Amino acid sequence: MVSTTYGSESAGWRGPVVDPGYLTDFARAHEQSGFDRVLIAHSASSPEGFAAAAHVLYNTERLGVLIAQRPGFIQPTLTARKLATLDNLTGAGRVAIHHITGGSDTDQRRDGDFHGKEARYRRTAEFIEVLRRTLTSGEPFDYEGEFYRFEGAFSSVKPHGEVPIFFGGQSDDAIRVGGRWADVYALWGEPLAQTRERIELIRAEAARHGRDIAFSLSVRPIVADTEEAAWDKAAAIRRAFEENLAGGNGGAAGWRIGRGENTAVGAKRLKDEADEKLIHDERLWFGVTQLTDGGGNSTALVGTPQQVADALLKYYDLGIRTFLIRGFDPLQDVRDWGEELVPLLRAGAAARERRLAPAGRG
Repeated sequence: MVSTTYGSESAGWRGPVVDPGYLTDFARAHEQSGFDRVLIAHSASSPEGFAAAAHVLYNTERLGVLIAQRPGFIQPTLTARKLATLDNLTGAGRVAIHHITGGSDTDQRRDGDFHGKEARYRRTAEFIEVLRRTLTSGEPFDYEGEFYRFEGAFSSVKPHGEVPIFFGGQSDDAIRVGGRWADVYALWGEPLAQTRERIELIRAEAARHGRDIAFSLSVRPIVADTEEAAWDKAAAIRRAFEENLAGGNGGAAGWRIGRGENTAVGAKRLKDEADEKLIHDERLWFGVTQLTDGGGNSTALVGTPQQVADALLKYYDLGIRTFLIRGFDPLQDVRDWGEELVPLLRAGAAARERRLAPAGRG
């Protein structure tokens, strides 16, 4: 995940809201460290994502972007043309989209959306359906649904590569929508047993529609040369966040107030798991999650590069194929991960794929 300004819950935020030089350095660090793609996050008060994504794409050579957006504010036909245009301008296969239906009514209303969550999920389903048709249809089409109506919808620009459709949400409504329409279903960093359960549930929903579906996991590695040093680092991160919340740096406090109450099912799951205990599965740490409303990517894997890679690979064994990782010292963490963590994770995944390969296949 890249951002237009430096900051995190523990480090606080500093610099201009949009710092082009920092965004360039952050994107290039991901590319140099072996990342495939970076998330461009979204909120009702943050810088606009397509513009930030274009900056990332134009300042790197191969790095892809995953543009988060909330259905309901830009027409799906126009969103499709924006995605396809970026794909044509910057190189096939570098653009993907992540649909966030919205877990905070407060934040939705900042952009003028007063629909309830159930209605928002129905709207998301229609949005993705129209988006996919616009990206792929060779001729104009009509569409009439509860939220969208089009006559002769068509895009003259088509992506040269696929535009993967990511989706997140943990409610029953979310699973129905994501299982039917998503290419990649995004999960928070929960314990292995709960993650296995979610994967099985979502796969079953996708199978009802004759579909396969891939999975992404979001987690925050905290890495050091020794396990003891890593846990000390985690404790320091928590202390810094507590100080920020108490007023030592207004950035973190502003982050909590700015998003409003998070009513998402996924957030409640994380809060409940944090209340149960702070460490699950040996090194999945909920120390920062406990201080938040449960929203966002807050759970952490703590240990040496090899220990954290091994922990991530346990999720790989469950079927996760995309890891969305970000740090608490964002830019430096990405640079550090490129030295050991990313290579170890890639090597472990490749070894597993070789073992799974049918006999005689190269």
